[in-house]
Amino acid sequence: MKTAIVLFTRDLRVRDNPALAAACEQADLVVPLFAVDATLMSAAPNRTRFLLESLTDLRDELRARGGDLVVRSGRPEAEVVRLATQADAQTVCIAGDASRYAARRQQALERECARHRLELRVTQGVTVVPPGELRAADGDPYKVFTPYWHAWRQARWRQTLAAPHKVRLPPGMRAGALPRRGGGGSPTLPPGGETAGWQRARAWLDGPLSGYADGHDDLAGDRTSRLGAYLRFGCLSPLELARHARRCPGGEEFTRQMAWRDFFHQVTATFPDMARTAYRPGERRWRRDQDAFDAWRAGRTGVPIVDAGLRQLAAEGYMHNRARLITAHFLTRILQIDWRLGYLHFFALLADGDVASNAGNWQWVAGTGNNPRPGRTMNMLRQARRFDPSGGYVRRYIPELACLNARDIQLPWRLPADVRRRLRYPQPMTASAASRQPP
Repeated sequence: MKTAIVLFTRDLRVRDNPALAAACEQADLVVPLFAVDATLMSAAPNRTRFLLESLTDLRDELRARGGDLVVRSGRPEAEVVRLATQADAQTVCIAGDASRYAARRQQALERECARHRLELRVTQGVTVVPPGELRAADGDPYKVFTPYWHAWRQARWRQTLAAPHKVRLPPGMRAGALPRRGGGGSPTLPPGGETAGWQRARAWLDGPLSGYADGHDDLAGDRTSRLGAYLRFGCLSPLELARHARRCPGGEEFTRQMAWRDFFHQVTATFPDMARTAYRPGERRWRRDQDAFDAWRAGRTGVPIVDAGLRQLAAEGYMHNRARLITAHFLTRILQIDWRLGYLHFFALLADGDVASNAGNWQWVAGTGNNPRPGRTMNMLRQARRFDPSGGYVRRYIPELACLNARDIQLPWRLPADVRRRLRYPQPMTASAASRQPP
């Protein structure tokens, strides 16, 4: 009997999972494996919690089909070889990915599979359109989003795959225990897993999606999908979600955001150092100011629209997309502090923290990445008036300003001195920060 191993990474689902489908189609017995790599389990409490809940749900789904999730601790390539020897497996299936870590993992798997005469099948599944599929007229990967978006819309997407009816584990295979959940994390973080992801996705597709085009930048309205963490861990198939959204009223703008996600995966696949090195040649000189960075990180800059975003991140492990742009712009363009520090802060807290999207967006805002207008700037007050005109977003996350009216809440520094003292809210640091010169 043929046996295959499926190494789950960022595809923690049974629906439309090309790696799982390929293993079930090719082999009689299937070993669904998750290798617990300590380097990925300690950095971000929100992602760790979401991951463990997603693994629990995946195990339930596999058990409902007669299988199980085999959990081992150690380097993925070593655990694959160990299980292949134990189960006499001939094939290993894994979803391709774009990050530097994923590339090194795949290279290690290729070496070990070649040494032990195992067939390695790398499938799609992490994006709607695979990173290397779309090319500009000169044959190079797209470097600017708009032409990529036009090509993405016209691309022929693969068909979605049904979940397997049956998963047969080799007899005597020990499943192993999932890691225990640690402490910490945001109390309002939604539950992880494919089951919860599709419940949220169906509710989104059947209603709020229709108003997404007009309302997705409304900070107080919070009319975004909040499906990012489910996509980041592959609890939802991005292709299946995009296909559903495309057929719904209002789906065009939502799928455009999914194209942005694919675009940054494509960029990262061709430039794996995206999280460490400026994509655009000619590195800027950044200011070193730990006090300013600490104030930004704590949501104590004195600029309400900026502070509200950073406090939402700390409280929820999530930040509204428009707020991500605003807070990143403030750090890199006004405080002139290195985007990599902001990237790491976001990455430590975001449940949907993803190397490609996180680094791609930070570099885009900082002017070091794929922004075709790298010198463009934002006016913080204009952003506040346009996207939080009533001040509802600021009131939600900055309770000390909740008593202020819509006219004053974005400009508390203009209030009389005795009122400012009672509010216990800091003076804006923008003027002093912007006047300093880089070292």
